[in-house]
Amino acid sequence: MSVIAGPYAERRRQLLQQMDGLAIIPAAATRIRNNDVEHSYRQDSDFYYLTGLEEPEACLLLSSAHDEHQAVVFLRERNPERERWEGQRLGVERACDALGVDASYPIGELGERLKDYCKGAPQLYYDIGQHPKLDADVLAGITQARARGRAQTPWPRTIVHPEALIHERRLIKSEAELALMRQAAAITAEAHALAMQKAAAGKTEYLMEAIFQSVFRAHGCKRMAYDPIVGAGANATVLHYVANDGVLRDGELLLIDAGCEYKYYASDVTRTFPINGRFSAPQRRVYEVVLQAQLAGIEHARPGATIESIHECTLKVLVAGMIDIGLLSGDVDEAIADKSYRQFYMHRTSHWLGMDVHDVGAYFLRGEARPLVANMVLTIEPGIYIAADDERAPPEYRGIGIRIEDDILITETGHENLTAAIAKTVEAIERACNS
Repeated sequence: MSVIAGPYAERRRQLLQQMDGLAIIPAAATRIRNNDVEHSYRQDSDFYYLTGLEEPEACLLLSSAHDEHQAVVFLRERNPERERWEGQRLGVERACDALGVDASYPIGELGERLKDYCKGAPQLYYDIGQHPKLDADVLAGITQARARGRAQTPWPRTIVHPEALIHERRLIKSEAELALMRQAAAITAEAHALAMQKAAAGKTEYLMEAIFQSVFRAHGCKRMAYDPIVGAGANATVLHYVANDGVLRDGELLLIDAGCEYKYYASDVTRTFPINGRFSAPQRRVYEVVLQAQLAGIEHARPGATIESIHECTLKVLVAGMIDIGLLSGDVDEAIADKSYRQFYMHRTSHWLGMDVHDVGAYFLRGEARPLVANMVLTIEPGIYIAADDERAPPEYRGIGIRIEDDILITETGHENLTAAIAKTVEAIERACNS
């Protein structure tokens, strides 16, 4: 069994320096899909971030109160019969060397041993309410530690969500993490370029989705970062459209929101392009409004800005453009104040990106929008969605849905667009579609 301690041991060490107590981070549970068939397994991001282990039925304990056992893992024992069906397990005996932890035990012993690790720990970092069986073991461990310790030995008097430690660290990406995210972006760029080349009237949305699945798997990606949105024509006006079973038609647009997950790091990209390779005049007018708004948001992205200020910057350009092309009337500030723009743009502009496509990390600190700092990664994704039956919109715009989304890394001096290689201007898109 190869050593997978990698960056995980260092992450644990850094976390332990900030802790005052015991952290409990369980692995993701398996989920039944139907009858005795399970959904494809994907490890919990926090657990993987700290261990690199992809097995279910495992749990990591980190203790700043225990000198010898600061990092302890509980996991499944070896079982040759089960391994013939499910594949090889790491096993208790090999876990210490492979994971770089101080001790390892069978997962069945977790409940009994928790009382010993709770003893001497003034705080418990644990996401209570997510794992009912483990919750019972944790509370029992606290109770027993309290009964044994009396007044002389600390025991957990507060339970703190692990986000206070882990999620803040995950928000700021290391250079190794950024290398994986750049690779995810490059793979996603290849798939979007191929989709632009292959789209044609008469093909189906699910055939276009298959292009992404093929490219992603060819590069070793185990999964997509999220269920892709492949919406042709009016389907693109449904924000979370995932049926992907429609037919591509001449003269319509195709919106594809799809990104790969590469070694547990996500890419999240949306492009909208003409199925026949040429924007119509109304399509082009709406597209240019969204593009200019997105470019303004990207330009605004730098240290000291906030996700809120990016949204406000993007929204002003978007609303001004809506007024210019006749989707809205009146004054920009009035349209923003009365929220009339939400008829066509009803979501925010950005979210964190990392191991999860909507990644962890606080958006506000002490009630104020959080300033961006170097090595944060976020999306910028404005859009305009005009329902086919919206009689308030000019007829030539009805049924047009457009979103443009890129993955933006905040640098020391500004930003880097990780997905800049994907065609985005009208001219570049038409070239890509007709190449």
